[in-house]
Amino acid sequence: MGLLPRLLRSGLRRGQHGRRAVHAAAALIALAALPATAVRAAAAGPLPPAVQAASPSLQPAGRGALTFLGLRVYEARLWVAPDFRQARFAEHPLALELHYQRDLRAADIAARSVQEMRRGGAMADEEANRWRAQLQQALPDVRAGDRIVGLHAPGQGLAFLVNGRGSGSIADPKLAARFFGIWLAPSTSEPALRTALLEGTAP
Repeated sequence: MGLLPRLLRSGLRRGQHGRRAVHAAAALIALAALPATAVRAAAAGPLPPAVQAASPSLQPAGRGALTFLGLRVYEARLWVAPDFRQARFAEHPLALELHYQRDLRAADIAARSVQEMRRGGAMADEEANRWRAQLQQALPDVRAGDRIVGLHAPGQGLAFLVNGRGSGSIADPKLAARFFGIWLAPSTSEPALRTALLEGTAP
């Protein structure tokens, strides 16, 4: 069994690494709605070794960076399946890496994540509260220099690597689709970053 299926089978861990991993990628959401955004389009580059082990068929798409008031918040890189289509991103395996340049508090991240995920369509309050609770349990306080990779397994859920090590997973396909939609859906609050990440992929 590969790394990604093992992570998805492991479920949500509650230890130190679990809090640092599951949805650490969502930490950018605390600043996602801020207006000053700078992005650059370029190839994502080679897969990190841990991602290569989990999903060896992925290939580089684009990369971008978010800045606010001249300060870089994070850098993002995306890898996708060979048959990836932007309009059906939730049907494809993919990996999204966020390299943080600033510290962000976990408590703010969970609430902002759900707020951003609401942009993808109607969400019942019960569902929003459940997802917020899952995120609140799992989110870390993100530190500058952390590298978080979110791995999407269509129809299964998502798993996370923190600084190259497997850490946590959530077996909820709907949550996974909404989560990656924060960056990849047309409804994103950061359309320029979406364009940069999807550079060279088919519509």
